[in-house]
Amino acid sequence: MQFVDYVKIYVKAGDGGRGCVSFRREKYVARGGPNGGDGGRGGHVIIKSTRELNTLLDFKYKREYKARRGEHGKGKNMHGKDGEDMIINVPVGTVIKDGESGEIIVDFDSEGKYQVVARGGRGGLGNAHFATPVRQAPRFAQPGEGGEERWLVLELKLLADVGLIGLPNAGKSTLISVITSAKPKIADYPFTTLVPTLGVVKLSNFKSFVVADIPGLIEGAHKGAGLGYQFLRHVERTSVLVHLIDVSYMAEGDPIDNFEKINRELRLYSSALLEKYQIVAATKIDVADKKRLDSLEQYCKINSIDFFTVSALTGQGVKKLVPYLALKVEKKEQRAGGVE
Repeated sequence: MQFVDYVKIYVKAGDGGRGCVSFRREKYVARGGPNGGDGGRGGHVIIKSTRELNTLLDFKYKREYKARRGEHGKGKNMHGKDGEDMIINVPVGTVIKDGESGEIIVDFDSEGKYQVVARGGRGGLGNAHFATPVRQAPRFAQPGEGGEERWLVLELKLLADVGLIGLPNAGKSTLISVITSAKPKIADYPFTTLVPTLGVVKLSNFKSFVVADIPGLIEGAHKGAGLGYQFLRHVERTSVLVHLIDVSYMAEGDPIDNFEKINRELRLYSSALLEKYQIVAATKIDVADKKRLDSLEQYCKINSIDFFTVSALTGQGVKKLVPYLALKVEKKEQRAGGVE
C-alpha cells in the first residue's frame, strides 16, 4: 500500500432547503391560512479518527467532499428533511489545518474523536411563520442558507513512542526489524526505506511500545533534500529519539559531524524537536572502527548523552538498549499523566 501523509481537500456542507409558500385548501373553508413548512438543514461535513486506516491514500484520488442539501419545505406545515451528514474517516494521528490560514482546526491524537469542519446551511422558514393580524396571507418564504465550504490540509503524523533517526545506512531498518516484527526493505545503499516504518516492541516486564523508523534524513532535509522534509513531521509525535550513528570502518564522514548534522536539521525544522529526550546508539560495532567509536563515546560523555553500542546483525547490545527504551517510555507516560 502506498503511504500518503499529506493531502489537501475541498469540503462543502449541504445548503439549507427553501421554506415553502402554501395555503390551506379545505372544502367549505373559504380562505385558508398559510401553512408552508420550513426547509431542512443542510448536512454537516464531519471528520472522525479511526485506527482502521494508516494512510491518507484515499484522499489522493478523491479531493472533493460534499454533504447533501436539506429538503425544501412542503405544504400542510411539513418540514423538509435535514440533509445527511457526511462523515470522513482519517487515521489516528491526523492533524487538520485550514487550507488558507494554516491554523490547526483539530489534532486527532486518539481514536473516536470527531470534528465538524463545515456546517450545513440553516433551512429557510415557510410562510406560516410570517402570518400576522395585519398580513394574514404572506406570499413569501425564506430561502435556505448556503452550507460552509473550505479547503483543508490533512497531515498525518505517526503516533510512535520511540523514533529512530540518523543518516541513510545508519542501520535503522535493520534494528527495527530485529526488535519488532516489522519487515522494512534492507539493502546496502542509501534511501532503501522510502516511507516511515512502524513496529511494536513487546517485553515481558514492560508495557509494549511503538518504534518508528524515520527515513531519508540528510543535511538540508529541512529544505527538502533527500526525503527528510517529507517525514520530519513524524518525529514530532515521539517521546524518545534514538540517534543511530554508523561507526564501522566503511562509514562516511566523522561520527560527531554526522550527529551534529542531523540535530541541526531537527532544530531548523522545529526547535521543539531538540527538546525531546535523545540517546545515541553506535551501530555496526561488529565491524567498528575503534577510533571512530572511541571519539563518539567520549563526545557523548562530555555532553551527558546516554550512549549505547549495538550490532543489529549479531544482537550485541540490543538486549541492553531495548529495556532501557521501555523504561524511558514508561516514565514519559507517567510524567505526562501527572504521576511522579
